[in-house]
Amino acid sequence: MYYMTTHIRVVVALVIREMSTRFGNKPGGYLWAILDPAAHIAFMSVIFMGIARLPALGTSFPLFFATGYIAFQFYAAMCGFLNGAIKSNRTLLSYPNVAPIDTIVARYILQAATTVFVAICVLGAIIMTMHQPPELYWPAILEAAFAATLLGLGVGIFNTVMFLRFPFYEQVFNIVNRPMFLISGVFFLPDALPGPMREIVLFNPLVHAVMLFRQGFYPQYRAAELDMFYLYSVVFAAIFGGLFVFTNSAAVARGR
Repeated sequence: MYYMTTHIRVVVALVIREMSTRFGNKPGGYLWAILDPAAHIAFMSVIFMGIARLPALGTSFPLFFATGYIAFQFYAAMCGFLNGAIKSNRTLLSYPNVAPIDTIVARYILQAATTVFVAICVLGAIIMTMHQPPELYWPAILEAAFAATLLGLGVGIFNTVMFLRFPFYEQVFNIVNRPMFLISGVFFLPDALPGPMREIVLFNPLVHAVMLFRQGFYPQYRAAELDMFYLYSVVFAAIFGGLFVFTNSAAVARGR
């Protein structure tokens, strides 16, 4: 019980430290965390409104792109923030009460809370401007967000060790991960793609998380290609693989 209490206190202290470091030293702080996705969504909406009369779902371009963008961000922002968890906290790991996993847990909590806050602000603002607000299905929304953050957690845990051990891997990962935004269903519905292309895109687990997230905002969206078993299989494989590498790399995990 003593060790559990100690680690909880350490995690809370790390969350406060990470929050101060990430948002306290930047102009606008949390305001910029909201304006950045809002600007992306507005930009995409303006472009596609000039191309098509209606989005692939519903009548609101901002809501369609916001549901895709926010769902993707639950993974991307989590993964990006966790990648440098050990590297950014090397000095703190010299303290006996601070374990490497504490930095991971602290960053996971902070990033999950930040993305939820951004989602509420951005999606809430869009819904309030609509003439007919959608009927939200919260179980799908919460499950999709949670699954996406868990996938980001697994990949982030793996990366935080691999980035320290193999600096070249960091460059390779950034190159491979960059197109994920374009092939995760943010701009399109996977169900509407031609057969061969659809089958290839569905190998991306984030596509399933985005489809599930959109189901929470569009009751008419059936998402026939949604495969939750596949999504959770990849999520648990990523977490297991990440924890396996992490626990078997103690010296690296401490930044040595």
